[in-house]
Amino acid sequence: MAATTTYRTFRDFYPFYLREHANRTSRRLHFTGSCIAVALLISAAALRQPWLLPIALIQGYGFAWVGHFFFERNRPATFQYPWMSLAAD
Repeated sequence: MAATTTYRTFRDFYPFYLREHANRTSRRLHFTGSCIAVALLISAAALRQPWLLPIALIQGYGFAWVGHFFFERNRPATFQYPWMSLAAD
């Protein structure tokens, strides 16, 4: 699909998302960042430490963006489709 395509449904978006994550290292970075972010979110809730919430976001997105910029060499879909990207992760 062209770069100017606008996705209105998750069903249409998901094949695009998969193409943007073809590199194995990038997928592993996404997985690592997501696991750390989830662990931090759980810790923030369990320990009642709200300062962990922004760190969770930084970890989750940081690992993913390294994967996109250095391994996929593309622009993260999160920039245009934040909610669909989160659901796809």
